[in-house]
This record gives sequence, C-alpha cells and structure tokens, in this order.
Amino acid sequence: MSNYDSARDPPAPIAQVMLMRIEDGAVMGDVNLLVDTGADATILPRAAVERLGFALIEAGFWELEAYDGARTRVPLVRLDLVFNRKRYRGRYPVVEQPEGVLGRDIINEVALLLDGPRQQWSVPSP
Repeated sequence: MSNYDSARDPPAPIAQVMLMRIEDGAVMGDVNLLVDTGADATILPRAAVERLGFALIEAGFWELEAYDGARTRVPLVRLDLVFNRKRYRGRYPVVEQPEGVLGRDIINEVALLLDGPRQQWSVPSP
C-alpha cells in the first residue's frame, strides 16, 4: 500500500517511480508522480530529469492542454520509467513542477485500487 499526500486539499495518491537512462542504465529513484486517472500522458518533473543528466530530445516538443484549455509546449525526454517493477520505455513531456503526473498511458496497464477513505492506494496482486 502507498499513502496519499495528505498535505494536498483534497489528499491525492502519489507514486514513486524510477527513471533510467536507456544508454547506460543509470537510475534516478523515488521520483514523485501524482496518480492522475484523468491525464492522458505521464509527465515528468524537470528537476528529476536534470539530476540524472538526461538529454532533452532536440526539436522534440509536446503540446499539453490543461483542464482549463490553456496550452503549453514542453520539451521531451527519452528514457525508461519503472513503475510497479515494470519498465516503460518512451518519450515523456518534461514540466517545471515539483512532481510529475502518472497518466493513463501507464496506469491503464495495471489494476489500481484507490482507497480514498483510508488515503491509501495499491496495485493488487494478480
């Protein structure tokens, strides 16, 4: 079981993932991502990407649209993301926020149990 971030209003589930460089397997662990079942894509925080020295994809940009319709172009990074002991290779948008977002591109691959009353979440065993 993983806990919700109770400092948020309302509290929200946070996943810790690992980021891995494809070229040499270097790892950045414990990267916090908000579990967001309404987000189409997984988005990574720039600080975590830069700490491990990932190179942004030149000429690679992604246009994000927020819930209010505001649009922003952000850079992309190519890496492996490890969640629930499974590796997801991809190109991920990078944003200037303290934490990223674990979106449906990854969470649609697993069963999640969100237990709001207990402020815990888990990936049940098959």
